[in-house]
Amino acid sequence: MSDAFETNGAFSWCELLTDDVDNAKQFYSEVFDWELEDMDMPTGKYTVIKVNEKPIGGLMKKPDEAAAMGAPNFWGSYVTVDDVDARVEKAKSRGAEVLVPPTDVPTVGRFSTIKDPSGAVLSLITYSQED
Repeated sequence: MSDAFETNGAFSWCELLTDDVDNAKQFYSEVFDWELEDMDMPTGKYTVIKVNEKPIGGLMKKPDEAAAMGAPNFWGSYVTVDDVDARVEKAKSRGAEVLVPPTDVPTVGRFSTIKDPSGAVLSLITYSQED
């Protein structure tokens, strides 16, 4: 089976946005025996979730913009795509709303968040190719 970080259309990452990072870290690490690794990002601290030393997701403080809109704490899913910009345009042509335009994340890749015509939210990502 191919790596989900390289397979177009594969779910590849889950991410918790929360207003209580410390409590979430304690809860999930105890419930699932997850390994957690903090790293500094331009937007603040990010915690990578690992299982058997393999990164599977992350958690971070909910952005102020989301909190101001009344967004609850939530888990988001990412689907790997071959070209974020092209896939976002395709989604828009089929009625999707772009919530976060295609954005580069240093050392990670390029992502976007859309809302499909039924109202479901999903993020698309093309990962950076490592040398």
